[in-house]
Amino acid sequence: MDRPADVAGLRIAVVNWRDPWHPSAGGAEQYAWQMAVGLLARGARVWYLTARAPGQSHRERREGIQLVRIGSRLSVYPLVLGWLAVHRRAFDVVLDCQNGIPFFTPWVLPRRVPVLCVMHHVHDAQFGVHFSPLVAAVGRLLEGPVSRWTYRRHECVAVSQSTVAAMRDRLGWTGPIHIVPNGLTADYLQHPAAAAPAEVPVLSWVGRLVAHKRVERVLDVAERLGDGAVIEVIGSGPVATTLWPQITARGLAGRVLLRGFLPEAAKRAVVAGSLLHLNTSQGEGWGLCVLEAAALGVPTVAYDVDGLRDAVRDGETGWLVRTGQRIEDVAERAVKELSDPVTRAEMAAACRRWASQFDWDSSVSLMARLIADSQRRHE
Repeated sequence: MDRPADVAGLRIAVVNWRDPWHPSAGGAEQYAWQMAVGLLARGARVWYLTARAPGQSHRERREGIQLVRIGSRLSVYPLVLGWLAVHRRAFDVVLDCQNGIPFFTPWVLPRRVPVLCVMHHVHDAQFGVHFSPLVAAVGRLLEGPVSRWTYRRHECVAVSQSTVAAMRDRLGWTGPIHIVPNGLTADYLQHPAAAAPAEVPVLSWVGRLVAHKRVERVLDVAERLGDGAVIEVIGSGPVATTLWPQITARGLAGRVLLRGFLPEAAKRAVVAGSLLHLNTSQGEGWGLCVLEAAALGVPTVAYDVDGLRDAVRDGETGWLVRTGQRIEDVAERAVKELSDPVTRAEMAAACRRWASQFDWDSSVSLMARLIADSQRRHE
């Protein structure tokens, strides 16, 4: 008989690059926070260690979780390590979330403290998008050989089978890797079915406006569809400053709308009212926005890349853009297919069935099991 996943009384530190209230927060922050909240509900005492954005307090308690914010984009790594070194005997378990590189928390913790390294996706190619060749090479070294050695005695958690495969093939990871997928909140799982699409179909795109998300590719889709569709881009980030000039230069004002950051309820309303959701990223751990769209009955067109090929069931809950294909061609075909009410209803139902398999409570239960087992092994 399986032992119960008892984490009651355990002192757990969740270490993540950002918190959900950081202006650059994304799906990784949602994942880390849902784990923290879920473990707290199971009786653990939880701290959340993260970076501090301008205007955020250094310490704050939210939903019973103590947030400790120190450092900025890069300085958070050494500062969190220093903080943990000072408090090294204050925790029983650490969830070390890797966003490009992990925090290398085993370096400063007693060997009796188990660390679970949480990997969303392998960033090797993305380092070259965001950094100079030298910095990118350092990032790949830290993500690969240094991480592999640091966590060799600890458990690793991935969010998808794509991430597992990438860790094995591109990082040479040989130890055990457990899958704990993303989930959905009740706001998505219980959202009512959307009304019939507007006369002019609306397509949605959701995410951070950063280089590797490649949001500019929606402009090709907008040009192909012409006056037959409007694309609403939801999110904020550094690429926004260059995206609007491209929109105006290509005569797409009015057909590509930059909505910026939207609160959750407003975001859900826009996506639920769209005919199709687009994801142009070059790779994800999973693609939480794809799962959220599916829960609302909206299929996705995405590239056949890590993570997104897990989140989209090609031909059933959306379409994957294969090597040699162009996203504007696939999106045009999708819009034509969805113009048939029967096809649209069947695909919406398939999307909701697929999304209903993922909820945060189930994912937290898996994580709690791993924590309890790991903690027992280190006793």
